[in-house]
Amino acid sequence: MNAPPSAPQRFDILALAQAMAHSNAIDAVPLNLEDAQWKTLADHLQPIVLQQGQSLIEQGVKDRTVYFVESGSLTVHYEDAKERIRIAVVGAGSLLGEGAFFSHLPRSATVHAGSDCRLWCLTPLRFRELSTRHPAVALELTVAMSAVLSRRMYNRPKRVAVT
Repeated sequence: MNAPPSAPQRFDILALAQAMAHSNAIDAVPLNLEDAQWKTLADHLQPIVLQQGQSLIEQGVKDRTVYFVESGSLTVHYEDAKERIRIAVVGAGSLLGEGAFFSHLPRSATVHAGSDCRLWCLTPLRFRELSTRHPAVALELTVAMSAVLSRRMYNRPKRVAVT
């Protein structure tokens, strides 16, 4: 990730919960947790601020961090073997990085902030901690991330967003 450390800003996990609940996008994260469960999840996430144009993910890099989009939009660029570029846009209430998270493969696309963004990231190590300490929350999160992955795979234009 090329993003600098986030500026000291106040983040509230319930803003992410609202973004997910109010998103009408096909790849919105269907995560319905109780307020206490959201707070538990927040203890395992790190907030990040990106400014427009900053890079979040680079194609080919081996990293399994997952990013949940609270606000803003990000552009996903994929260049295939014939140097054709495909683009998808991911907005508030969705996520990025689920492909590498589940597959353990290098990133399949590059992601840049299309506008100023607020994100929450989850590393594999923090996910393991969540799984050990709060398995019910980890299971709900896994099912929600899998739903996004499945929806993107069924929707040809959104396949590019599987990073």
